[in-house]
Amino acid sequence: MLVPQIERERANPLGAYLQARRGLLTPQQAGVSVNGVRRVPGLRREELAMLAGISADYYLRLERGKDRNPSARVLDALGHALQLDNDHMTHLKSLASDAPRPPADPPQEEIPVSVLNLIGALDQPAFIEDEYFNILASNPSAQALNPHLSPGRNQMRDLFLDESERALHPDWEMAAACLTASLRHTIGNNTDDPHFLQLINDLSRESSYFRHLWARHDVRAQRGANVTLTHPQFGERAFTREQLRINGTERIKVVVYYAREGNDSRAAGSSIDPKGAAEHASIGTTITASASRPAADPEEPITASHPRSTT
Repeated sequence: MLVPQIERERANPLGAYLQARRGLLTPQQAGVSVNGVRRVPGLRREELAMLAGISADYYLRLERGKDRNPSARVLDALGHALQLDNDHMTHLKSLASDAPRPPADPPQEEIPVSVLNLIGALDQPAFIEDEYFNILASNPSAQALNPHLSPGRNQMRDLFLDESERALHPDWEMAAACLTASLRHTIGNNTDDPHFLQLINDLSRESSYFRHLWARHDVRAQRGANVTLTHPQFGERAFTREQLRINGTERIKVVVYYAREGNDSRAAGSSIDPKGAAEHASIGTTITASASRPAADPEEPITASHPRSTT
């Protein structure tokens, strides 16, 4: 059974998004005069309707799910009034779109063996992830840097529910906020995906901080980002996290951590020696994937298993 917050959002995704973003915008930020005592910090419905140039009654119908197909002009006006950036505006339009949604349970995609060979040849930590942030494959440097970057693990579950993972991140709350916003961007309007629902429902039950973040409806496309990790053996290391698409696939990506150019000595030599770390990380020195077959043919793909229930 879904927790009430997730059930309400699933039943009325556009209304839930509008309500959440309205609650995050203060009258002062929106240029609205405040008179008297207010029970909530965000905008009232009638204030947002006024800013968007629509009637309060029509806005109420949108937020309550009575009208789910506003015009492009109305969406643009609401996005402008809510001061949405490009990522949030795109998400708003996707929730109101009549375009067909992706399949609720899409078929598994295959990882080309050539891509596994690529990450295995890199000195930098590298791994392959899917749309749910499951780890499908990783190289020894990634596992030496963080043993949780191993096939079968889920980055969301580890970051919110595993103290040893949180200890690696000097600002784990910011890392969690970014990852949560990226998950919402990746899923888009495919809110009926059962694996997505299971993930966010489990996290909502077990983590109050996840519930807080998910209720904000923040959306952020994954881009190159700065990452700092405090490793118990290697100390503090600074990286850029870059995500690369894999030709012929839509939902799986390669992620590489590399040293930020011009950074201080803490970032120097970002590649991790897997042999020196093997005892600490309990890893091997060969590429591992969540599904493996003989790789005699470099063009033969390996099926990427999707660990739906990870710990």
